[in-house]
Formats: sequence, structure tokens, C-alpha cells
Amino acid sequence: MNKLQVLIVDDEWNMRNLIRIYLTKEGITTREASTGHEALTLLKQQNFDLILLDVMMPDMDGWQVCKAVREVSSVPVLMLTARSETKDKVRGLGIGADDYLTKPFEPEELVARIYSLVRRSILTSTQPPVKKVLTYPDLAIYPDAREVHILDTAVEFTLKELDLLTALAQNAHRVFTREELVERLWGNDYEGENRVIDTHIKNIREKLHKAGLSYNPVQTVWGLGYKFEIPGNHL
Repeated sequence: MNKLQVLIVDDEWNMRNLIRIYLTKEGITTREASTGHEALTLLKQQNFDLILLDVMMPDMDGWQVCKAVREVSSVPVLMLTARSETKDKVRGLGIGADDYLTKPFEPEELVARIYSLVRRSILTSTQPPVKKVLTYPDLAIYPDAREVHILDTAVEFTLKELDLLTALAQNAHRVFTREELVERLWGNDYEGENRVIDTHIKNIREKLHKAGLSYNPVQTVWGLGYKFEIPGNHL
């Protein structure tokens, strides 16, 4: 793995400096941003292997920054925060963050999470593209192009929403547990809450409905998980 480039985004100088020291000792190159706007500017100027993103910042909070990042980049985002509530973790992961680390943390854990996310990102980007187009009434999913069309119009999804919808659609009728879906999206070393899947499913359904799809292909199997299935009258 080549020398990593990591962007540290935190409004507290002491925290940025501490993280920079940790990562420099590991041979990781860093850039720093004290605000969300500064981070987005740097992202336009340089490619990074990962973004360390604090949640509580004054101008744009981490959730707003993460959402803006996901509109232009698939770079892994590891959110750092003093918050430990499950709902905050689910919110961050639901808008496109890849992992979540609560302060205070051990330097070794931070470095391990960084390498894990970067390896996973490289693996995903080097996998051979899936050429097949998945077509259903008023719905087309293009795994290779990473697009979803409803009524012949492209609909925006986050990368994780696309990954989840595609995984379900490619295995239509199969019931996936939350644990299985988390492993597919984040890998088996993911340590977060598997309820984040519920947030992604909710967002997917809302976007499909808002775009004009007259049926719900992502169905809940109570007590088990989720499956992709087209209702009988829409076949």
C-alpha cells in the first residue's frame, strides 16, 4: 500500500495536532482543516485516501460536511466524535460515513480503522465491474455505472444506499439478515451498530417512492431482515 494521504477535519487545534503526530509516526501524510468549508476546498484541490471528520464543528457540522463530500467523492470517511449515542452513529453512517470512532480513542485503534477502511476502499475499486443491468417495471439498476433510473430518470442515492439496493436486487427473493448486509457493505471487521441498515432501507424506500415508483421492492421480512421482491401485480 502506498503512503496514505489523510485529511484531518477538526476545529480543535490540539486534537488535530495529536492525530497528526499519531499518523506521522505511522508514515501517513496528513493535511488539516479547521472548518467544514476549508475541508471541502482541500478536497477539490487534492485526492485523499481517507477523511477523519469531527462531528461537532461551528460552521458546518460533520454530518453536513459528510453529506457534501458524498455528493462529489467516494473517499472513505471516518467520523470522530465525543457522542456515543447509537442514534448519532446511525445518522452519520446513514448519510454516507464509512465508520465511527468515539473520543477518547487509542492511537492504535485509530490507525487500525484507517488501514481497514482504505483496504476495503481499494478492494471495492479494483473489483471487476458488473455489466448486467437489473430491470424491473419502471425501475432499472446499473451496477457498473452506479446509477438507478426510475421512470427513465436518474435518481440520486448515496454510495452505501446504492451498494445495499444493488446487493438486494442481485439476490432477489433471498432474505438477508442485518448482520449479513452489514458484512457486505462494511466487511466483517465492522464494529458499529447493524441498525444502520434500517436507516439505509428507510432512505432507499423514500427515494424510490418520491421518484414515482408505485411499489416497494425492498420488503421487510419480520424477525429476519430484508429482501428484494417485486409485488405480483407489478411483474
